[in-house]
Amino acid sequence: MQPHTDTLHAVAEEAVVYAYPLYEMCRMRAATSPQRTDAAGEAPKPQRWCNVFTHARQLLRAGKSRVVTPNNDTLYTNAWLDLGDGPLVIDVPDTAGRYYVLGLLDFFTNPFAHLGQRLTGTAARSFVLTPPGWRGTLPAAFDAPGARIEAPTRWLWIIGRLLVDGPQDVPAVNALQDGFLVRTLADWQAGRASPPRAFDPACDPKAPLTAEHFAAQVNAALHDNAPPAGDAARLARYAALGIGPGAKPLDDSQRAALQAALDTVLPRLREANSGRTTASGWVQMPLVEGSFGDDHLARALIALKYIGMLESREATYPMAWHDAAGEALTGQRRYTLRFAPDALPPVDAFWSLTMYDTRDYMLVDNPIDRYAIGDRTPGLRRDADGGLTLHIQHARPEGEAAFANWLPAPEGSFYLCLRAYVPRAELLDGRYVLPPLTVTKDST
Repeated sequence: MQPHTDTLHAVAEEAVVYAYPLYEMCRMRAATSPQRTDAAGEAPKPQRWCNVFTHARQLLRAGKSRVVTPNNDTLYTNAWLDLGDGPLVIDVPDTAGRYYVLGLLDFFTNPFAHLGQRLTGTAARSFVLTPPGWRGTLPAAFDAPGARIEAPTRWLWIIGRLLVDGPQDVPAVNALQDGFLVRTLADWQAGRASPPRAFDPACDPKAPLTAEHFAAQVNAALHDNAPPAGDAARLARYAALGIGPGAKPLDDSQRAALQAALDTVLPRLREANSGRTTASGWVQMPLVEGSFGDDHLARALIALKYIGMLESREATYPMAWHDAAGEALTGQRRYTLRFAPDALPPVDAFWSLTMYDTRDYMLVDNPIDRYAIGDRTPGLRRDADGGLTLHIQHARPEGEAAFANWLPAPEGSFYLCLRAYVPRAELLDGRYVLPPLTVTKDST
């Protein structure tokens, strides 16, 4: 192999790591932006709507999700925003103290801003999002702290989460969801609603990941969303591969190098560790801040496995795949998870433990319709010393206390996700360690 070819392949692998989040954002925009809304009806095909919120209206149950490791604690609210025509205003309702967050991702998947209980409160407010470099004049209402947000990229993805305290609470949350609105600045000033905007995502989200498809999506994304100035030298190198905002169609050598890199890098990313394993066997997710900076590998890993992840100060998600002895979790055994007195997960919002089947990474169907257990689960029984013991097994446990604290497992293998919203520092820095899952003495 000639030195030029060796260099091209090395640059191609670097480029795939750098650009994969852009590809994934294009794919997710095409897959999750709405084809119709109640107000605007059907978008002209092949277009979809942006600059409008859409909402999940029911809590997810077993077999009802299109994404893996789904959330059973919140209802989602979603919006793709195009700031190409100027600022947009986000109106949020008064949630009266109820936890919510709107996580804002730029097109490079940086979770650059969060609106909600932790940072901006739960009162009714309006926030203005300005395009990169915009220097216009804003109304005085947006002089309030946190009310103006400068977007790093033209296109943004908002993923909102609103806390739901069980199925009976869903109608109240649905009413709150209707209070989340997107308007142009002019319409906000005039006190009128804004229609959504039609756009062509120009992406088949189910298309095979070929070099041509990857380059087309990435180059379109780079055209619309200028990268940080510090990436200029890097992108100059990628031009040799046909990657860049004004790149021409790939030639044969570029196509071969880019396809080889995709076939090499993505399996490597899938197999890479996504966090650190604690002494008790839990896998702590990578710490994510408002920007990945120059850590393009971490950015690519999150885009591949956890796209839409909030920054860690908003939420963290430790995972358990093994028990205290390092054995894979299975419904053929019975487990306890005991929190000592005053040693529940340290959070300022809420925590929950959710059960998933390893066959499909989905919620587990069970006779009591309990998919998660946590600090809001009614009727939990405390231990005599004030601790809390959760019972994790397939069969219904004996005894009222054990039944009250039961998280049903499948017959086969499973894993657990502990969702910790607004975690305290000790949960993020390792001073607090989750207890291990212990096999009970009477386990089969």
